[in-house]
Formats: sequence, structure tokens, C-alpha cells
Amino acid sequence: MTSFVRPKIGRTIEKSAISPGPDRVPMRRERRRPAVHPVIRLETIPDPLWKTAVSGKTLPDPLWKSAVSGETVPDPLWMMIPGDLDLRTGGYGYDRRMIAGLRDCGWDVSVARLDDSFPSPTAAARGDAAAALAAVPDGGLVVIDGLALGALPDEAAAHASRLALVGLVHHPLALETGLDVARAAALEDSERRALAAVRHVIVTSRATAATLARYGVAPDRITTVEPGTDPAPLARGGSPGTVSLLSVAAVTPRKGYALLLDALAAVPSDDWRLRCAGSLDRDAATTAAVRSRLSDVRLADRVEFVGDMDADQLAVEYDRADVFVLATLYEGYGMVVAEALARGLPIVSTATGAIPDLVGDDAGIVVAPGDVAALADALSRVISDASLRARLGVAARLVRDRLPTWTDAVDAMARVLTRVRDAARG
Repeated sequence: MTSFVRPKIGRTIEKSAISPGPDRVPMRRERRRPAVHPVIRLETIPDPLWKTAVSGKTLPDPLWKSAVSGETVPDPLWMMIPGDLDLRTGGYGYDRRMIAGLRDCGWDVSVARLDDSFPSPTAAARGDAAAALAAVPDGGLVVIDGLALGALPDEAAAHASRLALVGLVHHPLALETGLDVARAAALEDSERRALAAVRHVIVTSRATAATLARYGVAPDRITTVEPGTDPAPLARGGSPGTVSLLSVAAVTPRKGYALLLDALAAVPSDDWRLRCAGSLDRDAATTAAVRSRLSDVRLADRVEFVGDMDADQLAVEYDRADVFVLATLYEGYGMVVAEALARGLPIVSTATGAIPDLVGDDAGIVVAPGDVAALADALSRVISDASLRARLGVAARLVRDRLPTWTDAVDAMARVLTRVRDAARG
């Protein structure tokens, strides 16, 4: 059972997995115009204890975590995110940057880190999510990450009239690669009902916005807030005589590594090497299949999977690459493609998410998802034709100057959240 207490001085204290009691009844406040609360830093100490910097009291293991700021700020924003927020994925990276950016802008952001069983939550996980929603005061502005929201239609509906609920959809759950027909249909129905319960939906690409039309979400209830991209130095490239290819993605079915390896095996030239950066632990079956595929004599000495990497390690990989490759079957946006363009790298990828818009007609070659022959042809062209690589690289360097920044993205997010909050207050 999860409960949440917001003390009178405005501190946010985290609680989870604690027994209910009279001292843990959620405190509600009357609806009012914007007020200010001092936001107090929370310091962590070993689980299951947390300590407040003000009182020094120890508290049960946290659910909600307050903003780190000593300033006074407007009414708070609550965000509900399932799983490990520190995981290196585009979706979690987007969430992290938005949380940090909104806090820097003065928003009092509290984060509920939900169970990692979503989007197939256990009964306990659903209960914790319901308790987290119940703990938010009437009129509270709550953003729920789509990985959880789509599995919580009843819980969202139960609080739709008293909270300003906002869905943050990176991509619809039913479009994940590898789902059977029955599971995909169940997820689509669940997410459709959940989206009907929120006041507004934020998506990360125009492609996702268009997809949600079939979920019954009216265009005026959807706002696209694209990710930002950090400025980066131009890549210097690999060794002369060998084209260095780079792919950055976890080894999962949706990222298309099997297709990429099949395409590369069909490339006539031997003058290439591929390095693949991304977790090998997300899907054991896919990782095993990919490793087995590397027994092909055309691939064995040319492909290396280097595992998960932090930002500094990835920067080294980008710097020594000549071409960025992503054979993904589906993306909500495609943040790694934007990161590669920020380094002036030519792109070979697939027409999904925002990738066609990012690459355009000149900064790379984009093929249909799943089309191995087209992917093999594109790779053959960029590997064998240095002048083509140079032209694509020039166009990529022009694109890098037009990429939105994270400041742009946070500003856009703040505007839509303010609009939803103000509309909810009437």
C-alpha cells in the first residue's frame, strides 16, 4: 500500500510499501489559485530509509521525490514513470531531461517511480499506481508515462474528474515488435480507454500524433513535443580504407539487428566494420540469435557488439564513425539518429517515427522497415562510394544546425503543461 504526505511547509516526502495508518492519510487542500511552497532538498541514505535535510527524520522507502531547489515555486507537477528511470533508452532519456529541465525552470516536480512490470503490471504494481494517484491532492497536475498509462485505464478513469491527467506517449504499446495478435489487441483496447481518461496527450513525434487518431484522440487533445539534441563536435571518422559503421540500440527484436546483419552479409564490399553499442541484457533470445548469426564468415571479423555504454563512451564511438546505421522496425522518434546528425554523420536507417523528417532527402538513405534488400543496397552504396558519403555528410552538417535543443523542448513542455493546468482550474 502506498501513501503520500505533503507537509504544510510544502515539502514532498516519499513513501512506498508501507502499511496504512492514521498518520499516513493523504492530505488534501482546497482548490485555489497558484500558491508557492518552499521546496526542500531530500537526501538519500541506504534503503529503506530516507532523510529530509530539514528535520533529519528518517522516513520509509520513497515513492515520490521532490525537486531539488531552495527557491519558492508554483503549485507542483507530479510525474509517474515505471521501471528504472536511469535506464539508457530514448524514452527514459527524454523523461530524465524533461524532469531536470522543468526543475531548472522552477517547476516543483515530484516523481513516482512505479514497478518495472509495466506494461504488464502485477496486481501489486497496479495497486501502488492507484495509491500514488489517490495521494495527489485535488486539482493536481499529473503526467503519466505511456508505458504505465496504457495499462491503467480504470485507475486513470477513477481520478479523471479530480486531477489534471496528462499522458506522455513515446509510442503506442500495441506497436511493440513481437506481440501476438491477441496481446496487441488487448493493449490497444487498454490504451484507448486510458487515453480517453486524460485531459491531454503529449507525444514525441508527428508520426505518433497521427497514429493516435485511430485511438480516438482528437487532434486538439494532442501536442507534439519533440526531444532536444545536445550540440556535439563533428565526427572525425575511422581508419582510412575502411568504412566505420556505428549502430546504437539495445539488442531487442524491434531494433532490427537480425535484418541489419542479413543486409550486411549481402554487401559485396569487404571494406567496412560495424560496432553496435547497446544493452545485450534486454532480450536473451534476440541476443542469442544475433550472436549465432555472427558465425557467418562474412560477418565474424567485421561486426562487434560492445554492450551498453555511458555518454562519454558513446561520444568516442560517434567520433570514430563514418556512417550511422539503424535498422529499427519501429520508433516513436529516433533520438539516436538526431544524435548522429549532431555529429555530421551520414545516416542509413528506416522510415519510422521522426527519422524521415530528421534525415530528409539529403543527409542519408532511408528505406522501408523490414526491407532487407533495400537496406543492403543502401549500405552497399554508402560503403563503396566515398563521394556519396561526402555529399551525405555535408547535408548532415546542415541538419545539425537546425536540430531543436533541449531548452526548446523543455520550453514547449512547460507551455503545454501550463495550458492544461490553467484550463483545469477554469
